[in-house]
Amino acid sequence: MSSGATILGVEGLVLGRDEAAFLRAADPWGLILFARNIDRPEQVARLTADLRACLGRDAPILIDQEGGRVQRLRAPHWREWPAPLDQALSGGARAMWARARVQAAELAALGIDVNCAPTCDIAGDLTHPFLRNRCMGLDAATVIANARATAEGFLAGGVLPVIKHMPGHGRATADSHKHLPVVTAAAEDLRASDFAPFAALADLPMAMSAHIRFTAFDDAPATQSAPMIGLIREEIGFGGLLMTDDIGMEALSGGFAERTAASLAAGCDVVLHCNGTRAEFEETVAAAGRLSPQAAARAEAALACRRAPEPVDIAALDAELGVSAPVAGSGSEAHG
Repeated sequence: MSSGATILGVEGLVLGRDEAAFLRAADPWGLILFARNIDRPEQVARLTADLRACLGRDAPILIDQEGGRVQRLRAPHWREWPAPLDQALSGGARAMWARARVQAAELAALGIDVNCAPTCDIAGDLTHPFLRNRCMGLDAATVIANARATAEGFLAGGVLPVIKHMPGHGRATADSHKHLPVVTAAAEDLRASDFAPFAALADLPMAMSAHIRFTAFDDAPATQSAPMIGLIREEIGFGGLLMTDDIGMEALSGGFAERTAASLAAGCDVVLHCNGTRAEFEETVAAAGRLSPQAAARAEAALACRRAPEPVDIAALDAELGVSAPVAGSGSEAHG
């Protein structure tokens, strides 16, 4: 039988008995870690092992390790990374590959095998500050080159990338954590720019939806819009596992059961619920049910893309990038 159609957050630094019992019953497809779950390398590695043992399978464990403001692993045990846009514009695709390959080594050493990156949105003059420097370029061609290099760096290091925020968040002038952004651009303009990076990277195994309303296509946020998910599948051509952005964000309305049901009914494969009370998690799990046969097939295909890290000289990549490795003895070095 397939797993539940959810990816859930975890409470703290260790897996307690009560939380383990809940997770065993909920059987989420995957789990996601945040800063609240991160202390030292040995602690994170123990947590990821305990989570998989709890579920009784090699479940995917996700994180947001973009660099800049959005990185859960930080000094002194892990490298500090500049914002993606800064490094993309200064170093280009080679730097983005090297950066992702080193990040993958840090993640894989901890048992984390999915990174919610690269951000494939196009940064513009009006892009909201919460997103702008998390992007990888100012035009579609630059984003495509840098995002592809980033994805390949993660894959070479044994970590699955998640392209986001599909079909494009760059024109949003509101923060979807707090409000529902509304994009009024014409369909032909969106197709020519915003959607193009996702079409170019549509072969990748996983993607995350955008909580944005595109008035040219529908009144509902893309995450909960059958026309938008249909466009993602048919026009953009993405055949991989489509997860929602966090359904706890205020861009969405209604209770968690309603948010979950609407997202899955629109065509998303799995619902991400990062932060919430136990009652909210239970509501989400109950509404989500099990992965559909189509979603289960996509999930299996995505996990089949996990592979052992390819050999690489991490120290040489550090020197090339000009980053400082963690202090000796931190336990976070990996030369896979």
